[in-house]
This record gives sequence, structure tokens and C-alpha cells, in this order.
Amino acid sequence: MSEEKQSSGFSWFLAGLGIGALVGVLYAPKAGRETREDLVNGAREGKEYLRQRSQEAADQVTQIVDRGRAQVNDYVERGRDYVDRGKAQWEDFLAQGRQVVSSQKEKVTAAVDAGVEAYKHTANDPEVQETPLA
Repeated sequence: MSEEKQSSGFSWFLAGLGIGALVGVLYAPKAGRETREDLVNGAREGKEYLRQRSQEAADQVTQIVDRGRAQVNDYVERGRDYVDRGKAQWEDFLAQGRQVVSSQKEKVTAAVDAGVEAYKHTANDPEVQETPLA
């Protein structure tokens, strides 16, 4: 019985489809040629619309890329500035360190020279040699 209902339902579906097609043809507002032309024109308009929208989207993407490129270039330039400033500071610190080392070297050299002179002076003086150290 379920097979009879299925085939009966399918038959009614086909009948409804045929009746709908007949009513559509009888009450169509335009002739077939006009309908085809309208469909072709609609397809052309749709194609033009899609072409225009895709061009607008491409333009927007280009603008976004250009803005991104400008931002990246700005960040790169800032980074270079920071690196240059850091390099200049580092060179200043090195120069100051060299000056401190040079100054200390001169002081140590002067102290060593004074010690050598004092030793030479005491080594040649007979009075200092006779005094024993406690």
C-alpha cells in the first residue's frame, strides 16, 4: 500500500508540474523572444555589476596595501632612528670609558714612575740601607 501511495503522490506531483507549466505559459506577460532578451540583458547587467564590484574591491585592497606599506615604512624608519641613537649612545659610552681608562693609566703610570724613582733614590742612599726594618 505504501508503494501505491508513493506512485500516486508522484503522479500528482507530475500533474501539478504540468498544470503549473501550462498556466505559466498561458499567463506569461511577454513573448518567448522578449523573455529571452530580458534574461540576456539581466545576465549582462549582472556581469557588469560583478565587474564593477570586483574593480571596487581591487581598488580597496590596493588602498589597504598602500596604507600598510606606508605604516611598515614608517615603523622601519623609526627602528632605524632608534638603532642610530643607540649606536651613538654606545659610541659615547665607549669614548667616555676610553677617557677614564686613559686617565687611570696615566695616574698608575705616574705612581709607578714615582715608586721607581723612590726606590732608586733609597737604593743609592747609604743612610736608608743601614736602617733595619722592624
